[in-house]
Amino acid sequence: MSGPQRPQSPTATGKFVHMFPGQGDFSLTPLLRTLPRVGSLARAVAEVFEEADVVAAEFGVAPIGPRLAGGSRSGVGSQLTGGSCSGDGSRLTGGSPLSVGALAAEPPGTVQLALFGVSLAVHRALEADGCRAHRLLAVSFGEIPALTAAGCCSVADGARLACRLGQLLTGHGGGMTLLGAGPATARRLLAAAGPGTGVVVACVNHGGETVVSGPLDGLAVVERSATAHGVGAQRLRLPFMSHHPALVHEAGAFAHFARRLRLSPPRRPVYSAVAGRLYRADSDLPSALSACLVRPFDLPAVFGAALADASLVVEAGTGSTLTNSVRRIDPRQDALAPVADGPWPTGPQAPLPPLAPLEPPRSCPPPAAPGEGTSHDHHPTTTAARGDA
Repeated sequence: MSGPQRPQSPTATGKFVHMFPGQGDFSLTPLLRTLPRVGSLARAVAEVFEEADVVAAEFGVAPIGPRLAGGSRSGVGSQLTGGSCSGDGSRLTGGSPLSVGALAAEPPGTVQLALFGVSLAVHRALEADGCRAHRLLAVSFGEIPALTAAGCCSVADGARLACRLGQLLTGHGGGMTLLGAGPATARRLLAAAGPGTGVVVACVNHGGETVVSGPLDGLAVVERSATAHGVGAQRLRLPFMSHHPALVHEAGAFAHFARRLRLSPPRRPVYSAVAGRLYRADSDLPSALSACLVRPFDLPAVFGAALADASLVVEAGTGSTLTNSVRRIDPRQDALAPVADGPWPTGPQAPLPPLAPLEPPRSCPPPAAPGEGTSHDHHPTTTAARGDA
């Protein structure tokens, strides 16, 4: 790999940014490999899913926490469940390590609940070990765990947002493809494929990677065009499109759902890759969350401001796509994917100012029924090892 060497024994000193990734780079294998050796992570996973799993049944989703315990190596289950793996967790995993592929065959929202809880748990574990974030960078789906980490909502409501988003996206269909080219080349390929494909640029990871989104038949045309021009094309294993203007109805439904939850202003800085700025106390968070369904993002365009003054940038997920993008865009910036890469940052850091107080509690109606306006057609999904959505 080009660029700076990965830190071998990172020490948490200075200012840190935690990056919350999207759905295109999620695997449980690195998590299950890391849990036995990082006690803070095992504890954080247990704590987060104890709260998140409470709402799983509202969406027809089975609890995740017990099954992570069942899929973990010996010695981890007691940390995740407080003693032993539940009988239900053992039955659901069949004694085999839990995988995203297995979760993908379950009702829509299952994978999203898992990604939400794992990302939030990685963030909490990093902070418990001294790597406390001065700023959070939210990328696409990562807005949900990032805003939860910033105190904008409870873990239960963050889980509701994750599950509802999974329902809305899975019901629409389409897909996404990673192109081994920058955005200018990607747009030329889209033009060469013809105006009727319905495919758009969705995400720019760095100057050599662009993700496009659209209908499956349109993606097939673009992929053939890319191959003919010597550009690599890899279909992401996601059964839906995202960052696409055709999702305006789903975006509206998601904003409506989010408005029925209790969302407060962030208590620490959150930089949105889609919005291209820090959220403010008066930011319309439901609208911002829904914008992630229809608006693209460009990581090279936002990294400068989002990562300003950071001594270490850490990926709060199980993959390394965001970390690799940081290394490609700015080789001088230290970046680490602790779950995917291996080294776990620990150590003291300069104290942070206290968090801003939460808004006083306010009454709000119950969230909309999960099935309202949702297609229940389900297509199995897994996530790809590259790209972001």
